[in-house]
Amino acid sequence: MEQKSIQDYYDDDFAICYGCGRLNKHGHHLKSYWDGDEVVCHVRPKPYHTGAQNFVYGGLVASSMDCHGTGAAAAFKHKHDRKELGVDKLARFVTASLQVDFLAPVPIDGVMEIRARLEEIKGRKVIVAMTLTVNNMVCAKGRMVAVQIPDDYLEKYNPPEK
Repeated sequence: MEQKSIQDYYDDDFAICYGCGRLNKHGHHLKSYWDGDEVVCHVRPKPYHTGAQNFVYGGLVASSMDCHGTGAAAAFKHKHDRKELGVDKLARFVTASLQVDFLAPVPIDGVMEIRARLEEIKGRKVIVAMTLTVNNMVCAKGRMVAVQIPDDYLEKYNPPEK
């Protein structure tokens, strides 16, 4: 049986993200999975994701780290709160801050592996450190501050029509 990704547990209302939403037919459909104490994802760039000859443009690197980071934040918070995937509702997170350090060009024909590690959980804030490698070469490092979306967000910002 195939393992479900963190993003597969998102409520439909939050599964429309361009980077990771399973319901966005034009999106990347990024998938993140537990791997020990880390959360990992693999992204295979398409030929049109080029920035320079044979290399990925930085926007794909940053957006992949952005979506993976918020998914990892949700997974880390879920585990921290002793909740179970598929049983308890998975909280959603948004990016408050994302820092990406580009260390080496990312080959267009490689698979980007992004690994996220938990740095800190403090209330609704989760800090995640990430490393992006291709063929065991570190190409980028990132750090994200993710903030949990309040449970009443949809009602508050999308009130029912009268």
